[in-house]
Amino acid sequence: MRIILITGISGSGKSVGLNALEDAGYFCVDNLPPSLLRALVETRSSEGDRTLAVAVDARSADSLAGLPADIRWLQEQGHDLKVLFLTAKTESLITRFSETRRSHPLSHRVVTKDGKQPTLVECIHAEREMLAAIEGQGHLIDTSGASANKLRAWIRDLVASDRAPLTLLFESFAYKFGIPLDADLVFDVRVLPNPYYDPTLRPLTGRDQPVVNFLNVQPEAADLLEDIRKFVDKWLPAFKNDNRSYLTVAVGCTGGQHRSVYITEALARHFEDKARVLLRHRELVV
Repeated sequence: MRIILITGISGSGKSVGLNALEDAGYFCVDNLPPSLLRALVETRSSEGDRTLAVAVDARSADSLAGLPADIRWLQEQGHDLKVLFLTAKTESLITRFSETRRSHPLSHRVVTKDGKQPTLVECIHAEREMLAAIEGQGHLIDTSGASANKLRAWIRDLVASDRAPLTLLFESFAYKFGIPLDADLVFDVRVLPNPYYDPTLRPLTGRDQPVVNFLNVQPEAADLLEDIRKFVDKWLPAFKNDNRSYLTVAVGCTGGQHRSVYITEALARHFEDKARVLLRHRELVV
């Protein structure tokens, strides 16, 4: 059975991800206590189901400690298991809880040292500690700043790539909004000439031909692109041998519109015949 286990920090978009999986044909269960996971899998398997998606989070705080053992059991049983851990920067989580006006799941389950109800920030920190042992079990997805539509597209792409031995995910980003939390490798391309300072190129992106033409004739751009290619080329076999399902390569510039997009697009084209490649531009509106 193909099983996708969605977990992570409250407010990071697990419900959106689960809805995307339901649209993709998965039988979905939200807020399942981990103690019931094995029984659910056995039941759905006996009924002939081939796909299952389950969301587990801090709402099942009392039984989270056993989840790593359940993950190992599912793998030992031969199931095609993918674990997606959704997270986001604390500032993004605070904004989302403020917009929805919902309380954090731990706000009534934990107390501070002085016996008071915890603040939202304290709940977020407590949840991060609670899920620390699970975070490294699967693929990390940083949803900071991502719209619901963008997150749904990311989940669909990841599901489509499940059967590839290794998925290379190239992501452009803006340093002014922070480095992606899910990045495995990070490359800084702010040293390249910036198309932003050309008034005719400023409203465009690294996908547009005038910006591509501008950067194509910059010797520094060609040198830096080749250095990044060589580094990833050299170490890609090692990452594959490490039994990784995903490798996220993040490329950043100041605004995430021109240079990082240009370099990321070029890298994706170079590696598309060497691995399953996904392309993500965090700051571009899609």
